[in-house]
Amino acid sequence: MLLRNKLFWVGILYFAEGFPLGIFYDLFPVLFRQQGVELWQIGFMSLLGLAWTLKFIWAPAIDHYRHHRRWMAVVDLLMGGVMLLFAMNAGFSSWVWLTIGLFTLFSATHDIAVDGYTIEMLNRHEYGLANGLRIGFYRVGMLAAGFLLVLSDYLGWHLTFAAAALLFILLAFVALKAPKERPLTALRQVTGDDLTLKGELLRLFAQPLGLALVLVFLLGALWLADSKVHWSGDLPGFWWAAAAVAALPLLLSLMRYRRQRQQAAASGLQQLQRGPMFGALFHLVGRPLMLPVVLFILTFKLGDSAMGFMIKPFWVDAGFSASQIGLVSVNIGLVLSIIGGIVGGWITDRIGIFHALWLLGLAQAFSNLGYAYAAANVTLAAADATIPLTQMALIYSVSGIESFTGGLGTAAFLAFLMAIVNRQCAATEYAILSSVFALSRSLAGWAGGFGASSMGYADYFLLTFFLSFPAYLLLPYVKRMLSHESHCA
Repeated sequence: MLLRNKLFWVGILYFAEGFPLGIFYDLFPVLFRQQGVELWQIGFMSLLGLAWTLKFIWAPAIDHYRHHRRWMAVVDLLMGGVMLLFAMNAGFSSWVWLTIGLFTLFSATHDIAVDGYTIEMLNRHEYGLANGLRIGFYRVGMLAAGFLLVLSDYLGWHLTFAAAALLFILLAFVALKAPKERPLTALRQVTGDDLTLKGELLRLFAQPLGLALVLVFLLGALWLADSKVHWSGDLPGFWWAAAAVAALPLLLSLMRYRRQRQQAAASGLQQLQRGPMFGALFHLVGRPLMLPVVLFILTFKLGDSAMGFMIKPFWVDAGFSASQIGLVSVNIGLVLSIIGGIVGGWITDRIGIFHALWLLGLAQAFSNLGYAYAAANVTLAAADATIPLTQMALIYSVSGIESFTGGLGTAAFLAFLMAIVNRQCAATEYAILSSVFALSRSLAGWAGGFGASSMGYADYFLLTFFLSFPAYLLLPYVKRMLSHESHCA
């Protein structure tokens, strides 16, 4: 039966996951650029995507309370509410920053629930094709925003956002029809009693090394948030006070540690891996080769992310209307992104994750050269100007190649993340790993506005090609990590 087919639900749920990101990256930049918003402000808006970076903070709550389908439905309805706000007022003003920030918060929560649900549902031998469908339908969800761009030229932005709200409401009801989650006992092996939250915090306080890791982790999250809201600038001595607050429990922990035997302390660190809040973090950092693997996750799609947020402003400045930009995505990108995801998943199954990463990553990188060539040969024009057919064909072709190769590279990348995640706390660990990737995407998008403004589109797009290659220096560590995890599985 179709409703019981795992791959059917992979497609549906990842369409629902990709749709909000498409609105964020496609609708908002075009809407605000049409209203004359500066490039640096559009690039700065990408920092609101820090919710996708910081989602690991509340991911343990979803792992603990589960009910993934209910989480999906609730945040879908909340995102629909945000779309209704834009339907009533689509102008750029001070309220926009808060509203988009809430939208990305709801979307990040939706991602946590979908990823945890899917990882628990799939078996290891299903990763290849399932990841291909994930990428394809995730892109379909993003490209559905391109269809909304087409509607905006005919219906106006108010009715376009109303249509988006209706789709979110529909997706909320669909999520509740997904197969029920597996019982937690079917996923966990018996390795001893799990810690309660109280027991975890008490044991954490008794381990200075573990407490220091958590405090650095939380201070890093605070710094990422401050990079957007800048409250430290209005509060002299903010970071000194934050450091003092963090140092006090660490000092008390050190005093307690001196009264303990070192062997008991080491045993306590292992027990912290079973904690409900920070257990996944301790489990991840305790793995061998984790530091170079984290650097790989940060850099594998750096070139793609650095270019992505400036593509739509480039189309606008080249004279394309909203409907023409939408048609590029819907008519060309839709089909090729699905094919790219499925082909990437099939290749990953056939040649293995490691070989797929470097081979499909190369294809992903070289697609940036297409945009660099297009930007060097396309004449920028005012809105509604007549665009020569040769320039239109060039942009359409470059867009299609980017959609196809983006599906190839992401299929291998997601298979890698799924291969190293711990299924016992899938939502939290996957949130941490994907948040590392989202950090790269947010910072690259923010820098992209300044890069495109100072260098011009052509030179900046060429630079993004070279940003794709630092990750290749880390592939030997990735190979060893994959080998270690396969032996432990």
